[in-house]
Amino acid sequence: MLNDLTLLAPFLLLFSFVVSYSIIPKIVQVVHYKHLMDDPNERSSHSIATPNLGGIAFFIAIMLSFYFSQRFDVLESSMSIIPGLIILFILGIKDDLVVLSPLTKLIGQIAAGVFLLFDFKFGIKGLHGFMGVEELSLWLAFPLALFIIIAIINAVNLIDGIDGLAATVSIIIFTVFAIIFYQVDNYFLFLTCLVMVGTLLAFLRFNFSKTNKIFMGDTGSMLLGFMMSVMVLRFLMLEDAALAKLPFEQENIPYVVFAILIVPFFDTARVFFIRLMNRRSPFSPDRNHIHHVIIDHYQISHGKASLWLGAFHFVAIIFLSGMAMLVSQWYMLLILSVVLFAAVAYFFFINKPRILRAMKYQKRIKVWRKHKMAS
Repeated sequence: MLNDLTLLAPFLLLFSFVVSYSIIPKIVQVVHYKHLMDDPNERSSHSIATPNLGGIAFFIAIMLSFYFSQRFDVLESSMSIIPGLIILFILGIKDDLVVLSPLTKLIGQIAAGVFLLFDFKFGIKGLHGFMGVEELSLWLAFPLALFIIIAIINAVNLIDGIDGLAATVSIIIFTVFAIIFYQVDNYFLFLTCLVMVGTLLAFLRFNFSKTNKIFMGDTGSMLLGFMMSVMVLRFLMLEDAALAKLPFEQENIPYVVFAILIVPFFDTARVFFIRLMNRRSPFSPDRNHIHHVIIDHYQISHGKASLWLGAFHFVAIIFLSGMAMLVSQWYMLLILSVVLFAAVAYFFFINKPRILRAMKYQKRIKVWRKHKMAS
């Protein structure tokens, strides 16, 4: 089987790249012909109407890859993944074309998650001693797993705001998971991660293009988030024998998961906090994302901002994963707290001028309203 794997792994990496590379130009042509482009608005980082259905290529590449990797799917995981992919694909296509309400998208994401979790292979049994928790009851494990799925899907969706960022971060994430699942002998998920990497590498070529530019859209970001949640749940579900093959302390596994997803998780938590502090819906759009802050402050291109955040993501994974091999969970909590505090302080510092301008604007609005009421 390992001999077959050495041939199939590079084949699927190349196959997914070629499929995505071949399909995306056709999508661009059809979208232009049917005038289905994404029009820019006041918070957009692009200035001209652009196709946003790149996620179609993701869906096709993933589904076709299952035909080749099924012999390694000893747990028949693909049969649990496919219904969720189909639901999110349909949901994403409709959202990219006509725009759905946050509630409609949330219901669809819940449906996709429920289909996945009805397979016991994707339920969380325990936390490997994290915070003293070994086993979880079904009544707690199911909603926790569903929350993880929804959180990851929306986190990836939220960082998809500039060219290349979501794809770059996702390539790093799927590469890390590919290494992990290869080490624990889960060759089906290892191959699936390679498919995701190959697909995204091809997508980046067009995402940065000036003539055939395309966005992944909500279709692409939700499919990416869903596939990441599949990897996360299977990672958390590993038995002790499999975890023994990894260099991490078992109690630190949740910290490793957070490290792998640190950029989308940090951005989502930060943006939600700012919106709630401003008494706005956490799902309301704005330009408070870390990629917008970096572009506006340093006046750099999308590519440079994506590279900067990708480099930070890579370094954070290496550093925090390294710490997870050496220290206990309580030291990990301290280290992670310091890293997050430093990140919060950094983005507050470079975003301080905008915050002060917003506060002055709000004060002027209040003064104007009081003056108007008085008159």
